[in-house]
Amino acid sequence: MKELKTLSEMQAEVDQYIGQFKEGYFSPLAMMARLTEELGELAREVNHYYGEKPKKPTEDEKTIEEELGDMLFVITCLANSLNISLEDAHNRVMHKFSTRDKNRWTRKDVEENGNN
Repeated sequence: MKELKTLSEMQAEVDQYIGQFKEGYFSPLAMMARLTEELGELAREVNHYYGEKPKKPTEDEKTIEEELGDMLFVITCLANSLNISLEDAHNRVMHKFSTRDKNRWTRKDVEENGNN
């Protein structure tokens, strides 16, 4: 079974990896460009699997999971370079969604039971 890691542990692991190189983290702007590149690669994979554009036989075999992993790595690098805790960021956004958007969507128990 795979070891589950917290976001803090993931951030520490990435920081340890990047810390072994003299170059360190790229600038935030360079990481945004890299994140944009990775998002394009993810979009391409999603389009291949779920869209109308099948892969060419000459294209490398990649997966959505791999592309999401690449994006997560770059996001983690960006957060680390800006001293942002991804756990804190996650908690803030979940609080926002559970308060601001709490009545925005139809809850399953409401739909299934006819209750509020």
